[in-house]
Amino acid sequence: MQLDKIHNVYFIGIGGIGMSALARYFKLLGKNVAGYDRTPTQLTHELKEEGIHIHFDDKVELIELPYLNKENTLVVVTPAVPKHHLQWNYFVQNGFEVKKRAEVLGIITQGTYCFAVAGTHGKTTTSSILGHILYESGVDVTAFLGGIVENYNSNIIGSGKTVTVVEADEFDRSFLHLHPDMACITSMDADHLDIYGDANAIEDSFKEFAAKIENKDHLFVPVGLPLDGITVGVDEEAVFTAHNIRIENGWYVFNIKTPAEDINNVQFALPGRHNLFNALIAFAMANTYGVAAADIVKALKSFKGVKRRFSYQVKKQGLVYIDDYAHHPTEIDAVYSAVSELYPGQKVLAVFQPHLFSRTRDFAEGFAKSLSAFENIVLLDIYPARELPVEGVTSKWLLDMMDNENKMLLDKADLLTLLKKTDASVIVTIGAGDIGEMVPEIKKILDEKN
Repeated sequence: MQLDKIHNVYFIGIGGIGMSALARYFKLLGKNVAGYDRTPTQLTHELKEEGIHIHFDDKVELIELPYLNKENTLVVVTPAVPKHHLQWNYFVQNGFEVKKRAEVLGIITQGTYCFAVAGTHGKTTTSSILGHILYESGVDVTAFLGGIVENYNSNIIGSGKTVTVVEADEFDRSFLHLHPDMACITSMDADHLDIYGDANAIEDSFKEFAAKIENKDHLFVPVGLPLDGITVGVDEEAVFTAHNIRIENGWYVFNIKTPAEDINNVQFALPGRHNLFNALIAFAMANTYGVAAADIVKALKSFKGVKRRFSYQVKKQGLVYIDDYAHHPTEIDAVYSAVSELYPGQKVLAVFQPHLFSRTRDFAEGFAKSLSAFENIVLLDIYPARELPVEGVTSKWLLDMMDNENKMLLDKADLLTLLKKTDASVIVTIGAGDIGEMVPEIKKILDEKN
């Protein structure tokens, strides 16, 4: 498929964070862009304001005339769309070019120098930091991201034609469609067991992805991961190491040891040791590509973060509200660790919305252990996303497994009432479902408190 012969691009699931980045990219290229999504969100509202036509009913007659020309129309579909989707079936049955998001990314990146960021945790933050470093350092880059970067208020950075940064998503083995020149794998924890079946299958898939990098000096991995590559570590022996770490005026300040030099007093604002690692592995990739260390250090200092990744919503004397996308026990542990490091001794109230029945079932013990670490914890009902309910798998079932005296199950309306009354000085909302849509309302409630 040649992209220069495509005039119209139609997205089924355009409101997804990765899909919308592609929609914005094709709009930048001057293509006609339109699409369907199930429900309106802040992101679909922004896309509509940018001139992209979107509707929310699965009806074939709502597909506009230009997109019915199969000779010059590309249809992009997300794996989350159900197989019985009417528009999707129309395009398939009538011989249109229909591709998954990952396949389209593979086509776009094939003619570029491609940086790919893989791993079950940290993909969005790491790729956002890397995209920011390259863009700020004058590289001709486009970065396709799975989150909204605060510096740009977008999930796409740059409009370069020769270099790309992409998240290499293991869901549905999508990352095997990519053609990376340089890559990192941040972690290989079990996830998406509804797709893979077991942890060994996930690990095999990551190994298959790693094999795509012919030059192992261009594959970056944490210390201890069973892959050949350049090691990266925080306070441990590695090829690229962050050490002498301290907190000064709310910033991490640390030194970096590289194969060529030692760099002192690097500043980075995102809290949590996991984010230090993300910054370090982005540093290692950019530096190996040829970006000067001084330029990388300057970019790290100016990076403001990614929305819904330990994102401060309220930060005032006596009250802090943090929102985070964490939806796996390891990610929840990272949030807890960062909160504990930054706010020792303060009363913390954490609110978690489980994401997917299958993930809740598969990692129930891990969730129960991670959530029990919080002093006060509220569970919301499971967000189903693409799934139907699983018998016996409920938030009440998970709550009963948790070893915590201060735990409760609430609906969204009762949560808002609780937040008006709580005396907790640190509030944290956690989850990958529609809890993110509640953030403005929660922020408003907390802002109004003295």
